[in-house]
Formats: sequence, structure tokens, C-alpha cells
Amino acid sequence: MDRVVDLISQRDHPQRRALTEEMHLRHLPRFAAPARLLQLVTYTADSPAESSWRHAGALLDHFGQSAPRPGKYFSARLGELAFAWEQHSEIATCTFVLAGSFVDPFAEPLLDRLPADWLAALPGQVLRATQVALLPRDWPAPGDAQMARWFSGDELVCCDVQGGEARLWSSFRVHDDGLGRLLLHDRGLAGDGDPSRLVQRLQELGNYRNLALLGLPVAQRLAPQLGALEARLAQISRAIAAGSASDESLMGQVSQLAAELTELTTAAGFRLSATRAYSQIVTDRLAACGVVRIPGHNSLTEFTERRLTPAVRTCDTMRRRAEQLAEHTSWAGSLLRMRVETALERQNAALLASMDRRAHLQLRLQQAVEGLSVIAISYYTVGILSYIFKALGHEWPRLDPGLAAGFAAPVVVLVTWLLMRRLHRSLEAR
Repeated sequence: MDRVVDLISQRDHPQRRALTEEMHLRHLPRFAAPARLLQLVTYTADSPAESSWRHAGALLDHFGQSAPRPGKYFSARLGELAFAWEQHSEIATCTFVLAGSFVDPFAEPLLDRLPADWLAALPGQVLRATQVALLPRDWPAPGDAQMARWFSGDELVCCDVQGGEARLWSSFRVHDDGLGRLLLHDRGLAGDGDPSRLVQRLQELGNYRNLALLGLPVAQRLAPQLGALEARLAQISRAIAAGSASDESLMGQVSQLAAELTELTTAAGFRLSATRAYSQIVTDRLAACGVVRIPGHNSLTEFTERRLTPAVRTCDTMRRRAEQLAEHTSWAGSLLRMRVETALERQNAALLASMDRRAHLQLRLQQAVEGLSVIAISYYTVGILSYIFKALGHEWPRLDPGLAAGFAAPVVVLVTWLLMRRLHRSLEAR
């Protein structure tokens, strides 16, 4: 058996075990009401890959625990606290759970139980920090006075979740202690598994909501920059239509605009696309929470959609606007290239016509030269024949050299012309 295992391990894909672990949902430590929870979410996309893992391991070392195994998730027990760390694509989460009864859900934050130097050295930037308190079933329903003391702000979200098995309250604001607050009342959650899964879904909903909203400031900064580029493209298009500038100058302007647009969209493209992806995760988590609206109160669904949907649509609009501007810039460049190619074709046509005229003139000249050549060759040939006829006249007195040269002249001209024609055709055949 060991030999078979070794043989299979030798053929393992490098990512086999990592992919297997990725398919398993990493739960929060199990707990039941009453319990309190603290989750710190840090944005670590700009930090070294292992900085958050090493920092979480330093907390284990502070509490005398062994170092964690390298990976994207681990959990441990730190005295009374249950601790879980998880690394995501852009964020890392540190979750602390303290089970047991309490008098005031937010009076003694779990943050005070953590080493101050460890908190000060958190890698990345804090994107979200939330206290969660889970009230037991026998806890009396909190009144308005208690809610006013626990939550700041005028607007309080209150709704049932998990189909009515729990009730939720939150203002979704950062309070004076620097933490957000979420209060849950157990009204029928089954066992210690359901509370932890419910809290995990609610926390993931909030975390991904914040990640999705990171794209909104990018979209807002992008809007005036795209407007300026659109105005420049409109000006270039008018110049192309009017022909008021040289094609070379206009092509340079289009190229410069395309380069600036590429730089702009490259910097903002990932954030805008990530907003769309995160918003879809938020929608999925919201559906899994089983929200039930309570009349007279804002529900979690209403709060999330009212805040998140406009932001996502703004990001989508900016992304489509950038894509359309890139497409229109490409059209302007194609139009200019077509104009340049058309001008080059006209120049080539004119050049070919000029070369044709020159070739025709050269042909006429060549024909004239050939005619003169026939006459010249015939003249010298008849002259040579005259000397021959004169020499023959001494042997045959009856031979008249002048008469013989006269009869020979047409024959010489004809033969010379035929030879020249034959030579010309032979050269053309090559």
C-alpha cells in the first residue's frame, strides 16, 4: 500500500492538494449563544504575500501556541478565545470568538484582550472591524433605549434572518471605539453549527460589500478624466471631418489619446471589474441569509441594495464608457489610416501613370532610334557593297558598280529591317 501511495504522490500535480483544500469551505470556529465575536479585515493586496500569515503566527507565539502550517487558513485556541485566520485574494481576516454569557454585548470589546503591539503591527490597512454579539433565546427583546445606547446613527437595520430563526440589528456605522457592531438574537437556531455559519455568511456579505464599494471612488475619479478624453476625441473627429490639419498631426493626436486611455483603463480596469464580481458574491450571500422583512424597519436586503446597487451601476457605467471611448478612438485611427492609405494609393497611381508615359516616350524614342539604325546600317552596308562592286567591275567590265549598288540598296534595307525586328522580338521574349 505504501508503495502505491508513493507512486501516486510522485505523479501529483503541483496544485492538486491546494485545489482540493480550496473546495472545502473554511468555517468559523463553532459556537452557540451566548457568544461574542470580533473580526478584523485587512486589505493586504499591496503587502507581501506571507506578511499576514506571519503576523497571525506571531499571535500564536505570544499565547504559547505552535506555529501554524503554511497555507490560506488555520485556527487555534488562544486561552478563552477561539481564533481563525484566513487569506483571500485581497484581504485577510482574523476572527476571535469568546463563548459565554455577558451583561452588555459591546461594553468590553474583545480587542482589549489582544496584545497592543500585535494590533499596531497589523499588515495592510483595516478595511473592516466588526463586533458581533449573539444573544441567547431567553434574553428579553432589546428595547429602543438599549438600541439607542448600543448603536449610533438614526437609521437602524432590523430584520429576521435564516427564515426567522434569528433577528438582526445593526446601524452599519463605525462607532466611537473604531468598530462596527452587529447584534443577533437566537430565536431558534439549530445547534452550534448554525450560529457560526450564519455569522460567517453575514460577515462575508459585509466584507465583500466593502470590497465592491472600493470601486466607487475609482469610478468617480475616472469620470472627469474620461470626459476630458471624450472632448479631445470629439475635437479630433471634427478636425478629421473638416480636413483642417494634416493627417500626420491628427494621427499623432489619436495615438497620444489612445496611450493615455490605455494607461487610465489599465489602472482602473481591475478595480471596476472586481466590483462587479464582488457584488455578485454579495447577492449570493444575501440570498443565503434568508432575510425576512419586519414592517416599519429597514431590512438587510433593502440597506444593501440601496447602497450597493447604485455604486455597482456607476462602476459598470464607467467601465462601459471607457470601452466605448476605446472603440471610438480605434474608429478614428482607422479612419485616418484609411485616409492616409487612400492618399498613398493616389500617389502610387499618379506615379504609375507618370512611369507609363515615360515608358511610352521611351518606346517611341526607341522605335525612332531603331528606324535611324536601320538607315545607318543599310547606308554603311551599301557603301561596303559599292567597293565590292567596283572591284568586280575590273574583272567584268560589263558590271556597272553604281547600278548594282542601286539595286542592292532596297534589298539591304529590307534585310536589315527584318533582322532588327527579329532581334527586338527575341529580346521581348526574354
